[in-house]
Amino acid sequence: MPPPGWAPDPSWPPAPAGWQFWGPVAQAHLTAPVPRIKVPVIPPPASNGFGSRRKALEAENAQLRQALASAGDLEDSVRAEGIRMMEAQLQDVLAQISRARAELEAVRDELINASDVALLQAAGVYAYAHPLDDAVAYRERIVALKEDTKAYVRTGNAVTATTSWQVNGSLSEGKKLVDDFSKLLLRAYNTEADNCVRTVKPQSRQNSVERLTKISESIARLGQAMEIRIDDRYHRLRCAEIVLTADYRARVEAEKEEARAVREEMKEQAAAARDYERARAKWDKEQAHVESSLAALLRRGDGDSVAALAFRSRLEEIEAARLEVEEIAGNARAGHVYVISNIGAFGDGVVKIGMTRRLDPYDRIRELGDASVPFRFDVHALVQNADAVGLVRELHERFAERRINRVNPRREFFRATPGEVLAALREIPGADVVEFVERPEAPEWRASTP
Repeated sequence: MPPPGWAPDPSWPPAPAGWQFWGPVAQAHLTAPVPRIKVPVIPPPASNGFGSRRKALEAENAQLRQALASAGDLEDSVRAEGIRMMEAQLQDVLAQISRARAELEAVRDELINASDVALLQAAGVYAYAHPLDDAVAYRERIVALKEDTKAYVRTGNAVTATTSWQVNGSLSEGKKLVDDFSKLLLRAYNTEADNCVRTVKPQSRQNSVERLTKISESIARLGQAMEIRIDDRYHRLRCAEIVLTADYRARVEAEKEEARAVREEMKEQAAAARDYERARAKWDKEQAHVESSLAALLRRGDGDSVAALAFRSRLEEIEAARLEVEEIAGNARAGHVYVISNIGAFGDGVVKIGMTRRLDPYDRIRELGDASVPFRFDVHALVQNADAVGLVRELHERFAERRINRVNPRREFFRATPGEVLAALREIPGADVVEFVERPEAPEWRASTP
């Protein structure tokens, strides 16, 4: 309740709708004295007998009942007025809640799911909307789409509007106003479309399309009076450009990853070939040395000596080793399947299952533990197999549901324990595990962990 004589400052904004100003009139009404109940003055009863006293008491009782009835009527009117005011306030609050809910729904309609990984997580791999052969084909398709969109703009079919708008009774001035406003809205739409094309990522293409669709709907609402809206065919062209651009970038990344994998494989093959050449050179040199020593013994007539027998045995070992190297070098599927882990880099319960064609598989494992990871890998199992390619593929299929990177299958990391991999190897015919280590040593990581 404001004090008497109070009034709002003239510079204040008007009161919200539904509010009441308790000014001097209302204040006077509320501060007016409450009418008091007039209690009748009852004269004392006469003392002329019992009957007259009884009549006096009945009259007094009747007057008191009338006074109580009047007081009850007054309380009921005050109570009814209070209830009316509370109902008015309640209706005002309900109206505010209704307006807030309408605003919330409008905001929700404008919201777009901004999660960039939702598409990849849902599909597991990136699904191309237009599965063309390579990035060049996508690029050509995008160029053709851009030419179509330019043609729509040149012919004036990108945006539609009313033709009956008048300004001061003039259709020509009305048409000029509608054309100018249409160009302005089309420029805003194209700016947003170009921004979507420029920033779209393979995993966010759906969000970009939804965003551009919301812009088109907003333009239709803004230009409703003049019936201005983006043509549906033009909108579909711009959305197709966004989708193709996302697919193009995904294809480029895939080709880069494939090229990187090919280079890595060629590097591995070259390293294996160098190993074979070094092994051949080693056996040739040792064979020449042993043959020379044996020939010297034969010239001296010691062909049956112990030394001569040792040289002959060594020549047989060299020939067997040479044949083994030639067999591995001639079989592109032969090699070693390894099961390794790096608890310091990837945590416990993560293994890498791969293969190498190196003569010494530890050379490849040492390369994997270079400066790109903080600690060296621990070897749990090594399996030499004539079909190492098929063996490692079988293991990858058995642990496909545990693959960590489900987008790039060349990342050969799985959530599994070495014991589980060993159990799978024992179920595969021909996968003979000579040596197996369950617990990783990880000496560097254990020494670095407080």
